[in-house]
Amino acid sequence: MPFIPHTETDVRDMLDAIGASDIDQLFDEIPSSLRMSGLSAVPVGMAEQEINRLMHERADTDGRPLCFTGAGAYDHHIPAAVWEITTRGEFYTAYTPYQAEASQGTLQLLYEFQTMMAGLTAMDVSNTSLYDGASALAEAVLMAVRANRKSKSRRILMPTTVHPHYRKTAHTIVKNQGIELVDVPYCSAGGNTVPDSLRHFEGEDIAALVIQNPNFFGVIEEVDTLTEWAHQQGALVIASTNPVSLALLKPPGEWGGQGADIACGEGQPLGVPLAAGGPYFGFMCCKQALVRQMPGRIVGGTIDRDGREGYTLTLQAREQHIRRSRATSNICTNQGLLVTAATIHMALLGAEGLANVARACHANTRTLVDRLTDNACVKPLFNRPCFHETVLQFSLPLGDVLRPLYAHNLLPGYDLSKDYPELGDALLVCATETRTTADIELYAGHLNRIIDSQTAAGCPVQPKMA
Repeated sequence: MPFIPHTETDVRDMLDAIGASDIDQLFDEIPSSLRMSGLSAVPVGMAEQEINRLMHERADTDGRPLCFTGAGAYDHHIPAAVWEITTRGEFYTAYTPYQAEASQGTLQLLYEFQTMMAGLTAMDVSNTSLYDGASALAEAVLMAVRANRKSKSRRILMPTTVHPHYRKTAHTIVKNQGIELVDVPYCSAGGNTVPDSLRHFEGEDIAALVIQNPNFFGVIEEVDTLTEWAHQQGALVIASTNPVSLALLKPPGEWGGQGADIACGEGQPLGVPLAAGGPYFGFMCCKQALVRQMPGRIVGGTIDRDGREGYTLTLQAREQHIRRSRATSNICTNQGLLVTAATIHMALLGAEGLANVARACHANTRTLVDRLTDNACVKPLFNRPCFHETVLQFSLPLGDVLRPLYAHNLLPGYDLSKDYPELGDALLVCATETRTTADIELYAGHLNRIIDSQTAAGCPVQPKMA
């Protein structure tokens, strides 16, 4: 503890009140053999200046590699004002209490976040966030099963183009609740879910269809056709999406004739820096008709009796607030601090700024792909339009190419061999708005030298895909 407020007198008074002679008596149930006489492994205390130097030295050992890896976590520029404001004491230490009127500032921010996310996804309503993008998809699956009362099958169509980590997380959470996630294969030429591949499910009882757009390969799915097909079968549509892409692409609320029923995703691209596993946050939006099945909390705006604007928690359907048996979720953690950063980030960029970020990301990825595929040993794998990232196939063993790139302080992309072994030596690459022409040239230069050194006789030229 950095600060213990109790004085020796306070401690003595408390011990006297409960009839204990000293603090050790409070722990007399712990056998003496398990007690430690001291913390011998803890080093001697250091001054602030020494601590700062030590922490910088340890941070430097991780290096600052040039990142061309996306796969659900993206290296975007975050304006300095975002976390300067987020870490102010009013936000950094505040957490919405059960007496919500005591935290009007926090509630107003969450209300604005909901408004922004509902607008970005073109959905009716948004909650105040979830734990992360993967668990948000699992929550959406559970929500769809509850909401689609016409379906009794508890079957969810899950394309294999959905992020593999999301699929694994969803399976872990729903498998013991009698929910079946049915794999839907992708097209080997386009890397997308082909609507015709769903025909053999027609007439079957399906609770929902998941559509990730852009999908894990960065490929743009045929969202209108897929959404229409699902609704014709009486299934709900769960959209999983990158929020930055929504600045340019059709939002889930406009897919097909009626729009998706539930939209979710990972909010990390909105003002949250890359970190070793997080924390990140998930978002979820839905149609008004499904709002009472939505996990988490919803903040509403109102007018008090004096005519002043106010904010309050209008829907709290998680187990902390209602009976567990009636709760919509037991894991819907609200990531308030990260949502604060995301709200400030979106407010600073605005709609035009977010669209500019999306355009820059897409342009840089196209430049990266064009530059890397100048080498005959590298070619695009799929022939459909992509956003933000795409898959490249190598005619050399990918591991032999990646190792020296790592040694050159590059994160060249995401190796797909473990998740999609059928693709062979395939690499998912991404370039955000933070990558410069010089960065791309550095990557291409190292890659060409590595390939040249490993192919003494030259690599057989392979035709590029259109």
